Amino acid sequence: MKIAILFPGQGSQSIGMAREFRDKSAACASIMDNAEKVLGKPLARLSDEGPMEALIPADIVQPAITVANLVCWQAFREAVGGKMAINSFAGHSLGEYSALFAAGVISADDALRLVTKRGELMGREGAAHPGGMRAVLGLTIDKVEEILREYKGDGVVVAANHNTPQQTVISGSMEGLNGVEPGLVEAGAKIIPLKVSVANHSPLVAGSIPDFTAFLDDIRFNIPLVPIYFNVSAQKEYAPVRMKEMMSRQIASKVRWCEIITRMIAEGTDTFIEIGPKTVLKGMMKKIVPRGVKVTALQFDTPEGLEKVVEKLEI
Repeated sequence: MKIAILFPGQGSQSIGMAREFRDKSAACASIMDNAEKVLGKPLARLSDEGPMEALIPADIVQPAITVANLVCWQAFREAVGGKMAINSFAGHSLGEYSALFAAGVISADDALRLVTKRGELMGREGAAHPGGMRAVLGLTIDKVEEILREYKGDGVVVAANHNTPQQTVISGSMEGLNGVEPGLVEAGAKIIPLKVSVANHSPLVAGSIPDFTAFLDDIRFNIPLVPIYFNVSAQKEYAPVRMKEMMSRQIASKVRWCEIITRMIAEGTDTFIEIGPKTVLKGMMKKIVPRGVKVTALQFDTPEGLEKVVEKLEI
């Protein structure tokens, strides 16, 4: 068994995420308590009580999801101890910071500081350069990017997330998004607007990069204890300087998730465990795995779900 741990990102938020683990475990509860002290934000109340609209701003939702991921990771470690070897990590966009922590690259406090600063800067750029994101279903990434290249309007629009062979998320100004939609629909795509406050992974948030790079300078990055596949390159990286560079670029770069999972499978990974709220990544997995290839895809965000994962792994 070759196991990869996956962490979800923005879009997986839900009211009450990871609360049951915090109620059951002092170590899990301390992660939220510490996060509120470090960040000075009422994350527990917002995560547990909502409303959902309160979890939309980037400077709130990014640390809130990260805390939920770290709580679930702590619960997993308590459940399996040293009984299981992890072969690799990956995180979808924001989830990459949870992967950095789990792999020993950064501390929990620094993970929280980084995602909060990231959210603040992206929120700033989103206010200055309004836009949105839309899922494009039913077309390959090559076809989507071909249609985007043909767009001659004044708006901004790029492929932001390559999630599965037939799902790409586009990001940009409303003018750009509206401008390319007819061509995408004509080619056979189904378009779904996403509930986000910022045009993530697009040139509209690139103004965040210099300030975020400067903030990263004061954060210690260690060599990963377990390999991480990075969103920007879809490959493993070990050099701290190179990892920092990729985390800065990630803000405005395409998330190459489909390539990451495809590469993991090609390199022998046969078991994927999504640790964190919802089942977004597990759902994508079903659409990425090549026909005839068998992998095990698991997910949990509750104690009951964790018990089922442990049972499935026969630990």
